[in-house]
Amino acid sequence: MFDFLDSGQYDVLGAFWVTVQLTFYSAIGSLVWGTILAGMRVSPTPLMRTFGTVYVNAVRNTPLTVIIVATSLGLYQTLGITLAGGDSKEIGFRLAVLGLIAYHATFVCEALRSGINTVPVGQAEAARALGLGFFQVLTLIILPQAFRSVVAPLANVLIALTKNTTVAAAIGVSEAALLMKEMVEIESDAIFLVFAVFAFGFVVLTLPTGMLLGWVSKRVAVKR
Repeated sequence: MFDFLDSGQYDVLGAFWVTVQLTFYSAIGSLVWGTILAGMRVSPTPLMRTFGTVYVNAVRNTPLTVIIVATSLGLYQTLGITLAGGDSKEIGFRLAVLGLIAYHATFVCEALRSGINTVPVGQAEAARALGLGFFQVLTLIILPQAFRSVVAPLANVLIALTKNTTVAAAIGVSEAALLMKEMVEIESDAIFLVFAVFAFGFVVLTLPTGMLLGWVSKRVAVKR
């Protein structure tokens, strides 16, 4: 039934490994950039608040495919930005990671901002009364509690990010979706089996992640 997998023509594991790498690097970048954006959204500086608000609302409401293609057409083909060079596959991979970070960081930001709103205002006021500045209050008092309260929403963002890596196929990144497209064209007589293989692969990637982070969410939840 799955003879097409035994032929050695298709590197399914290799394609999913690229998907895992896309997810890993994009998740780290999204967490860092999303945290910075969340800090901007609650900053006392009007310029930073305005930038954070405009960026989040503009990027979050732009289709991910448009963002990914824009990184390739705008940065690479028009401006010649190669992000540390390499061959076209390496450049495409880095551009896809950049696009995924730019997009998913907005969802990380909003999840964190909701977590920040759960922290009692009195704690920030007490910290300021002790002489702590905004950055110290944010990093020492607010964000540690905010992260603990939004593990579950961040898990949803990570799962969505894992599935959205398939959009990287739009700029030729050789991840799972691009291989699936190739196999659908060649193995037209086993199209449903091809879909089943890749659907199972994404379930294997996302289901344990959701279960693990759900358990972590219960363990670290802030008791109020």
